[in-house]
Amino acid sequence: MATTLPSPPKIGMVSLGCPKNLVDSERILTKLRSDGYGLSPDYAGADVVLVNTCGFLDSAKEESLEAIGEAISENGRVIVTGCMGDEADTIRARFPNVLAISGAHQYEAVVGAVHEAAPVTPSAYLDLVPDAGLKLTPRHYSYLKISEGCNHRCSFCIIPSIRGDLVSRRPDAILREAEKLVAAGTRELLVISQDTSAYGIDIRKEPRMWKGQEVQPHMTDLARELGKIAPWVRLHYVYPYPHVDQVIPLMAEGLVLPYLDIPFQHASPKVLKAMKRPANEAKVLERLKAWRAIAPDITIRSSFVVGFPGETEEDFQYLLDWLDEAQLDRVGAFRFEPVAGAPANDLPGAVAEEVKEERYARIMEKTAAISAAKLQAKIGRTLDVIIDIVDDEGGATGRSQADAPEIDGEVHLRDAVGLQQGDIIRVEIEDADDHDLFGVQAA
Repeated sequence: MATTLPSPPKIGMVSLGCPKNLVDSERILTKLRSDGYGLSPDYAGADVVLVNTCGFLDSAKEESLEAIGEAISENGRVIVTGCMGDEADTIRARFPNVLAISGAHQYEAVVGAVHEAAPVTPSAYLDLVPDAGLKLTPRHYSYLKISEGCNHRCSFCIIPSIRGDLVSRRPDAILREAEKLVAAGTRELLVISQDTSAYGIDIRKEPRMWKGQEVQPHMTDLARELGKIAPWVRLHYVYPYPHVDQVIPLMAEGLVLPYLDIPFQHASPKVLKAMKRPANEAKVLERLKAWRAIAPDITIRSSFVVGFPGETEEDFQYLLDWLDEAQLDRVGAFRFEPVAGAPANDLPGAVAEEVKEERYARIMEKTAAISAAKLQAKIGRTLDVIIDIVDDEGGATGRSQADAPEIDGEVHLRDAVGLQQGDIIRVEIEDADDHDLFGVQAA
């Protein structure tokens, strides 16, 4: 029996204004064509019409409004983009039935609005790329980038000079991607950026509609909505701003994994000042205590730099003492290395390589002992575990909620029968070593 292939939705385009607008229209249509859409030369054959507006002069604005009116009259399903998109209130006052409005160069917003207004029917015969995109990770977990760039100017880092200042993605675009990933088999979303806590500060006045309700571009709101989509949501690269406190109750509710990846980098106020990072190590200890009171199983992962220019033995001992109090669950350490273009290279007080090595060994010994003790305390408990690998000999390897892939520990299971990659099961913990847990599926 012959297979009937679905007909793709067709897009009509009205492009106004300068050649730059024309190039923008070409980019939008190229992306939509690659996503499987067809093109319509007239209003009648289009499932949705895009009007790329010009707002340079009042006469151009009036021409844009007339074009929108014509498209609504002839077709009825209209998405507006381009320079006049910044005057959304003016457009909606005259044309309240416009499906979506976005500004110039907001390609992702336009494409997202088209996907929502006229979704392409998935087809294994036509789709070169799966709906969730091409992935380099296993099917059951996915990284979800929510922003690019960083507004901080840490003296040891050149990321802002490479990636620029913070640019946050629209919350609805992030949530749409998350839905696609989960629909394709993702069980765990790992939220990443250069500074996850800063998400949305550049678009704070631009809430978006999602599932009939307004979602603010803010870390807490985004985390809450992601928690409604995926079984596990894990937050990485969290800078300890005060509003991070608002995320902890979401962990207690089970919407977000009780796990925070916070790069503290050091504890000595003098070193933190040289790094151009906030020196609030005492307050951090208070907040850790408060977080643990709300979400007792919270796991804190962090990283630290040893041998930073000007770091004295007193500074380093301060860090070790702070770690004794903080009792962080997972710690990575790095020896300071000059990076071309980083201001820290010009700081006085370079630390000798042999001293860096000695301090690195000491901090790793300290944190390994803390981690091992915390793992020993989990023996006898029953934990949720996501399965990463199932072998042919009755065993399986997974991770608890305290373990991110690749960087943290694992849970090794015996007598693992009938399990599949991506399963989330209850595991009785029977043993532990310095890094991993060992157990069996709970009855």
